[in-house]
Amino acid sequence: MMPTEAIVVDTTILYRSGYKYQLAAEYRGHLDIKLQAPINTEWWSIDEDGGFAISAGYAWDGPSGPTIDTRTFMRGSLVHDMLYQAMRIGLLSPAFKDAADAELRQICLADGMHIWRAWYVWRGVQWGGHKAIVGGPRLMRRAPKVTQPIRQLDTPRGGSDD
Repeated sequence: MMPTEAIVVDTTILYRSGYKYQLAAEYRGHLDIKLQAPINTEWWSIDEDGGFAISAGYAWDGPSGPTIDTRTFMRGSLVHDMLYQAMRIGLLSPAFKDAADAELRQICLADGMHIWRAWYVWRGVQWGGHKAIVGGPRLMRRAPKVTQPIRQLDTPRGGSDD
């Protein structure tokens, strides 16, 4: 009798959740912050004078909280999420939180957000943003949870079972 052979194919994917948007083209800008040394990651970089570049393909979760994702909020949320990510993974000191929140407000105003809404947005991240700068990188998730054989090969055709 020939042994039954199972072909196992890993049908799982690894991913991180919590992202709604993905940048379609590189975005460059300037922050009103100064760093001791540049920060470079796979997806974005910030130089000592505040110049930054975010690569096409970068994913972020957009505006957070009780709000509506509008065009006047998108660029600010992109830059703010980059800065919060830098703090969350330990590349930027949490002491930069207020500066990151101010950048969000300034960008939203520059993009045409009403001054009252920009204040509301800024106040929201001032009050509730602390939890978003701690905890390290987002957790890696797996789907589905198990790897299963997808097909079983029996004895070859015309083979004997004895």
